[in-house]
Amino acid sequence: MKPRVHVIRWVGLSVGLVLLLSLALMAYFAPDTLGQADITRRVASPFDLPPFGADRMGRPLLYYALQGAAIVLWPSLIAGAIVAAFAIIAGLARCAGLAWFDTLLQIFSELMGALPRMVVVLVVALAMPRDYTSLLPVAIAWAFLAAPGAMDEAATAAGRLGGSRFVEALRAHGFSAPRIYLYHIITLNLRSVVIRQAAEVVMQVIFLEIALSYLVQVPPVQPALTHSEEFKSWADILYLGFQTATGGNWFGAGSLIHALVLGLVLVAMPAVMAHAFRLAARER
Repeated sequence: MKPRVHVIRWVGLSVGLVLLLSLALMAYFAPDTLGQADITRRVASPFDLPPFGADRMGRPLLYYALQGAAIVLWPSLIAGAIVAAFAIIAGLARCAGLAWFDTLLQIFSELMGALPRMVVVLVVALAMPRDYTSLLPVAIAWAFLAAPGAMDEAATAAGRLGGSRFVEALRAHGFSAPRIYLYHIITLNLRSVVIRQAAEVVMQVIFLEIALSYLVQVPPVQPALTHSEEFKSWADILYLGFQTATGGNWFGAGSLIHALVLGLVLVAMPAVMAHAFRLAARER
């Protein structure tokens, strides 16, 4: 491996893990409520109320950021794990030479790929009981809809190895089945596909939650689809900021431009994390 590629992979892994750990810590320390309103701190800037300032009711935007992380953390990770599992299964099926199982996976892939993603997601979100508002059902639905792309790429990667001929060749050299499938196939050859697809789905689920939560903020305001009313999404931060941006009051009295900056930073966080993991898992 070239030294430069090695450095890029380690930098990507470090950045990705730091951002993932940051997201986990934010979710862990998320408060149950935003606390009491304090008019004396109304639209306080980050200089007046570190680190992120306050909203129009004087409540810290830090609590918004922490609660938003708690909303998306586990559903997005579960969705990424589902996609990774489907990709691994598709790759192993191609290498094992299980033609009938490979056919079943192709049928599943075609069925899921034919469904309109956003329509299915909206149906799932609206079908949930009003006393159960969670991102998890939406995240699982999105994972199943995104699985065909990951499966196709993993199967193609396994096919480039030679499929069952690759397994037979390694067995002829005396390698055991666990070493062949877990190390040579998954770790060495499917790793880049699996990690990249999983990281992208994690990012997509987070963006999906922000989009769904932003939609219900637009008048007439609707009940949240992905979280309880006690929690605030990152979309709430963006909505506060965009109200300032569209109103033209960028730096005057009552401006919430700091909310817009915070919201954009939070949106960039999963995108940078996904790209970092893609760099870390790049092919040899």
